[in-house]
Amino acid sequence: MSTKVSTSQQGNFSTGSGSNQSQGLKPADDIVNYLKAYAREKPEAAALWCFGIGFFVGWKIKPW
Repeated sequence: MSTKVSTSQQGNFSTGSGSNQSQGLKPADDIVNYLKAYAREKPEAAALWCFGIGFFVGWKIKPW
C-alpha cells in the first residue's frame, strides 16, 4: 500500500492564508452565484423549489 501524494494533489490543501482571505469572503455573492448556476443546470428542480418555498411561506402567513 503506497501513501504517495502527487504534487498536483498537494496544492489542493488550504492553509488558511489562501486567496480567499486576500480577496475577502463574500458568502452572499457565492450563494447567489451557486443558485444561478444550479437554476441554469436544473431549471425544473429550481422551479419546484421556488414553488414549494412560496407555498410554504404563503401557507404560514395566510393572507386571506
